[in-house]
Amino acid sequence: MDKQVKYDIAYLRMALEWSNLSYCNRRKVGALIVKDRMIISDGYNGTPSGFENICEDDDGFTKWYVLHAEANAILKVANSTQSCTGATLYLTMSPCSNCSKLIHQAGIARVVYALEYKDLSGIEFLNKAGVDTELRIIDKI
Repeated sequence: MDKQVKYDIAYLRMALEWSNLSYCNRRKVGALIVKDRMIISDGYNGTPSGFENICEDDDGFTKWYVLHAEANAILKVANSTQSCTGATLYLTMSPCSNCSKLIHQAGIARVVYALEYKDLSGIEFLNKAGVDTELRIIDKI
């Protein structure tokens, strides 16, 4: 196994661990942004700061204002002195189409994910935009 694959698996496992911080019941997703082998940001899906940590409504549907893990990670970088340009985003689940636009605009060069979301239009968009994407299966997901 080559060194990059070992790092990919390790970062995906860390993203999986980070997903456990989510208060969402339907799906827990974790994200890490890594640049030059340093984690510059992290995120998990959940409600915005200041809102109660309940992601689903009374019918079990995700509330419209819940932020996705990758959006939370990108927004953390935006509020720091770091830059996502050239970074790798590790996700427990492939990004949706809306988050894929954020990923591209943030300058992220590579996305590695452990599970495929039912709609792969986000991955298709990233590939068209020149962002490298890779499905990397890991144990215990």
